[in-house]
Amino acid sequence: MRSMHIIGSSELGGAESFYLRLVHALAAVPGHEAIAIPRRGGQVSALLADTIRRHCVGLHNGWDALSVLAIRRLVHELRPDIVQTYMGRATRLTRVPRNAPAVHVARLGGFYKIDGYYRHADAWVGNTAALCDYLVRNGLPANRIYRIGNFVDVPPPTPAETLAALRRRHRIAEDAVVAFALGRFVDKKGFADLLQAFAGLPREIDSRPLMLVIAGDGPQSGALARQATALGIAERVRWVGWQTDATPYFHLAQVFVCPSRDEPLGNVILEAWAHGLPVVSTATAGAAELIRPDEDALVAEAHNPAALSGALGALLGAGATAWEQLAGRGRETLTVRHGRSAVVGAYLSMYAELIGRGGTS
Repeated sequence: MRSMHIIGSSELGGAESFYLRLVHALAAVPGHEAIAIPRRGGQVSALLADTIRRHCVGLHNGWDALSVLAIRRLVHELRPDIVQTYMGRATRLTRVPRNAPAVHVARLGGFYKIDGYYRHADAWVGNTAALCDYLVRNGLPANRIYRIGNFVDVPPPTPAETLAALRRRHRIAEDAVVAFALGRFVDKKGFADLLQAFAGLPREIDSRPLMLVIAGDGPQSGALARQATALGIAERVRWVGWQTDATPYFHLAQVFVCPSRDEPLGNVILEAWAHGLPVVSTATAGAAELIRPDEDALVAEAHNPAALSGALGALLGAGATAWEQLAGRGRETLTVRHGRSAVVGAYLSMYAELIGRGGTS
């Protein structure tokens, strides 16, 4: 079987990271060839393994006629069984020729506009039940909508000397308790709420300094830095920038916080579990899909800094043994429900089913 995977992003985020994981995982399946079609000059292309066959396309915007022609030509030349697109731009620009045997699968990771972007595909993947329901409500046929979640890989340990170097670089005391968060600095990610929540926490946990480390970038970066100063916590917050590989920062931390106001799934929760961290998350649709509250993570009301502060404070105050126990239950949830083999197997089963029935029947 041969699948072609098209993505139009220029930068790296949760969807792009999953694209990379899935393409590499499919390429490792005996008898399956996964071909990557990333945006030319984007970060995704640079992070593909040398063993992955790829063809870069411009994918400059949603009206890029040259990219439409380039994708059609690649489908004709490479003759994939499956053409899978990720998010709006790649899906909008992918028009599989009618005489091609390929089935067009559009994967959505959010509640995006359907008309003009997704309706022309042959089948659709939503990574949550709520998203699949949304697709049905928008008139897409339920028998061609598939719910397949995300997976993350468990990373190897970060060397102690690397962690020590990070502490020195960012002026983090060796005995500090570190709360970690990451993401795009946009309103829906809730970093303003996180800063306000952190301001309500004590400066120390069991005589250890409490620090907040935030990885990311985006249009609100300046406003967030000013907010931290106004709240009087600037000296306890470390902004470490956008991280292509955030693993060392996960391993530097004791707890992970997902403060989103709106999150369709929340790959970062899976990543935190994979890195062995206990999680405090806001109650978004994505968190509800992943978390069993008080079993494998703590949950606070979204867009409510006081509630987030209370949940984070409760976890921090519970001590290291409680952190380890909560993290262990999170890892168990990750392994059982969001493991690589289960997710890759679901994609392969979907591909086989769609090919067997001609995609649109």
